[in-house]
Amino acid sequence: MTSKVDEALGYEQARDELIEVVRRLEAGGTTLEESLALWERGEELAKVCRRWLEGARARLDAALAEEEDEAVKE
Repeated sequence: MTSKVDEALGYEQARDELIEVVRRLEAGGTTLEESLALWERGEELAKVCRRWLEGARARLDAALAEEEDEAVKE
């Protein structure tokens, strides 16, 4: 479940934090517990990014549909 703080994150903020989480995981040197916590955080951040991207796609689709409707009416 995504927290209210995560829901308030902008796309760029979530993406940047996700990049940092991945970097830390790839670098290694963390305990199993730390790695699991990082992975869980990364999953939540990926969900935030996915929601932003899905919202952007929906807005673009709506704008394109509106544009097509106007073109048909002309």
